[in-house]
Amino acid sequence: MTDQTLTTCTKCRLHRSRTNVVPGKGPHDARFMLVGEAPGADEDEAGEPFVGQSGILLSRLLKDAGIHRDGIFITNSVKCRPPGNRDPRDDEVLACKPYLKAQIWTMQPAVIVTVGKYAAWHVTMTTGPISNIMALTNLTCIYGTEPIPVIPCYHPAYLLRLLQSDKDRAKEVYRDYIWRLKQAKDMATGL
Repeated sequence: MTDQTLTTCTKCRLHRSRTNVVPGKGPHDARFMLVGEAPGADEDEAGEPFVGQSGILLSRLLKDAGIHRDGIFITNSVKCRPPGNRDPRDDEVLACKPYLKAQIWTMQPAVIVTVGKYAAWHVTMTTGPISNIMALTNLTCIYGTEPIPVIPCYHPAYLLRLLQSDKDRAKEVYRDYIWRLKQAKDMATGL
């Protein structure tokens, strides 16, 4: 599926309120793919994933893990912004699922990092709280020609909220985030 197919997509209600489709950004031969949940207001405006406050923090996390953001492919499970930044609904996820599957199938990354519980759910077919999913080992995505290792992380928005309410916990989550990103970098080799 092409980005052009996405820009004309009307498979779910989200096409009615979007400004831009947010297909993803990065090299299409990247060995490291990062999958978020859905575009926010800033992403909808720019047509690019993770450009708002969460994106600024994500860029810092990647940099601190020694990963060049422009060397990875970043996308979302849902390619259009849900109104009011609400969670994507099941029918919206199902409508976008073929696009995400096609991206993974085409790219065949060596590793996928998911950010947020919905991204982890969609990529691994595992449900539950993100903290429980993050405790699991050997998670894989089955959308490729071979199982692809998946490393789940909290959404950067969660870390932003922690920075306002619990700085000690925020430091702990930040360290864990860097550790997880470094694991992914090692799996992708060559970043």
